[in-house]
Amino acid sequence: MGHLLSRRNGFLVKSCRLKSLFAVADGPIVFVKSLISRREEKNPFQRDMRRPKAPYVFDGATRRAVCKNSFQESKIPQNLDAIVIGSGIGGLSVASMLAKVNKKVLVLEQHGTAGGCCHTYVKKGFEFDIGIHYVGELEEGKERRLLIDQLTEGQLTWQPLDKNFDTLVFTNKSTGRPAKVIPIWSGGADAHVQSFIDAFPEEEKAIRRFFALVHEATSSMPTFILLKMLPLWLSRFLIGCGVVPSIRRLKHYSERSVKSVLDEVTSNDDLKAALGYCFGDYGVPSAEASFLVHALLLNHYKDGAYYPFGGASEIAFHIIPTILGAGGRVLTSARVTGIVDDGHGRVVGVRVTKGSQEVEVRAPIVVSDAGVINTVRMLSKDVLEKSRSPLSQVVSSVKPGYGCMSVYIGLRGSNEKLNLPARNYWIFKGNKIDDDFAAFMAMKYQTGTVDATVPLLYVSFPSAKDYTFEQRYPGNSCCAVITFAPWEWFESWKDAPKGRRGEEYNELKQIIARAMWKQTCELFPHLKDKEGYFEVGTPLTNQHYIGSSRGEIYGMNHDTTRFSLQSIVDMRPDTQIPGLYLTGQDVCACGFAGAIFGGLICASTILQRNLQRDLQKLGKSLKNLD
Repeated sequence: MGHLLSRRNGFLVKSCRLKSLFAVADGPIVFVKSLISRREEKNPFQRDMRRPKAPYVFDGATRRAVCKNSFQESKIPQNLDAIVIGSGIGGLSVASMLAKVNKKVLVLEQHGTAGGCCHTYVKKGFEFDIGIHYVGELEEGKERRLLIDQLTEGQLTWQPLDKNFDTLVFTNKSTGRPAKVIPIWSGGADAHVQSFIDAFPEEEKAIRRFFALVHEATSSMPTFILLKMLPLWLSRFLIGCGVVPSIRRLKHYSERSVKSVLDEVTSNDDLKAALGYCFGDYGVPSAEASFLVHALLLNHYKDGAYYPFGGASEIAFHIIPTILGAGGRVLTSARVTGIVDDGHGRVVGVRVTKGSQEVEVRAPIVVSDAGVINTVRMLSKDVLEKSRSPLSQVVSSVKPGYGCMSVYIGLRGSNEKLNLPARNYWIFKGNKIDDDFAAFMAMKYQTGTVDATVPLLYVSFPSAKDYTFEQRYPGNSCCAVITFAPWEWFESWKDAPKGRRGEEYNELKQIIARAMWKQTCELFPHLKDKEGYFEVGTPLTNQHYIGSSRGEIYGMNHDTTRFSLQSIVDMRPDTQIPGLYLTGQDVCACGFAGAIFGGLICASTILQRNLQRDLQKLGKSLKNLD
């Protein structure tokens, strides 16, 4: 295939023979080390930033000063190095890493509380998380734990959930009562796999085959990350030439549906439903979902599941001070309505609108944690056309994910009194999950309709996962019940202000919510008369609080289109628009783990160094000290 010689974006590709370059499966890793010659900025993980843990802060005024610092023009620091749009974990993590190399960063959050899906709210003596339900791979010594410890300076404590962290409940369609209950255990790969073998002993061979494929799929993640960090032209060349074994393996699993894998390993519909149970964690049924995402999710919790001590708001509360320490700010109630350019295609700042006030804020770097769709909407058409950015192609080819219905129930009675477990429940009305899900999404909900059985429910008790809850809210506990819901059910009220959408809207959401709670109480009948607070969120609620375009909770849809090689390459931190970068869920994958890793990839791109490698070096040095 001859020789390759080119220079682009500061990368020098030296003349070499492609045949020998791609000779081994891990060729891309060797390849990138030999290709890239560029100036690196400082290392945010040069030294261990952990410090002795300070006592939990109960004082509300102190907490509000950190997480609810409302936008005013006078609060904007001078001589900014970067602006971050959005204070979800994708945005806060990038800002913190930049701050650790003395970059002055301004984070702008449209909601009144910083944290994105990491924030909590309190009503009538009850506290609810809105997005952090459980996180995996946080055992001591693991890379994700090390990353979070560095970003929070070791101030965040993670509590383990029960070893039986998930329980699957398949109900009888006629009675609604449990017909089959399957506890899912952590404690390592063997314990996790054994959960399914215990439930389906006659299917042991199929189960072991399935988890062998899970292991093989997850091994392709280094290539996934590399394709997002290499120059766009080079990544496109590599996926186009089709000669790199590791890229072929990635394609095999990322563009393959979960259903196709399940159909390959077994004909048992009950087992298929069980192995595919956790699609609620990424929001796509098995016929559409990328097997790579499903495999990552199963692998994520095999060793344990965790919840932040003191609640999800502790995450932002302990990251924000690291940003302030470098002279930056995190300002809330700051809606970014436009991304400013210099007229020649370079992004140079943002426009913030608050009431009738419009303020232009300038910085040489703008990072968007607002999602691909919102980012494109904030850009001028001229900038998109001049840059030939892949963002426009992404928006036209990849659709947003589903929205959800969230029911928050405050319970009168402590966790101990009500015997609430520190685990999650996944409740299904049968083993035809894809069919039931499609039928539910296609329903035309109207006020006055008869309650319909919701085919998927996620039920958890956040108060039982947090040892401080009883101390902070004595005698109370809480429950969260979640299912998916299409934007179209509530679209007619999208232009009405929150709190003024009318009786028909309120009646419709109560119909669905009460059906969800009724099904939950079939499993937990002792909770029926313990309601102290009952609140319902819809896709419109999600749009209001987290700024999602159509109420989606996981960003762009996690289907095989989103995880095609082309989309993997195009959904990257480097937007190809000078001065503009992406972070968060749409860069990597959904959830806390995906978004924070999206932040790591984004910071690596900005600082022009491999921060994952730097983090690993720090981890090795700490192990040597031990």
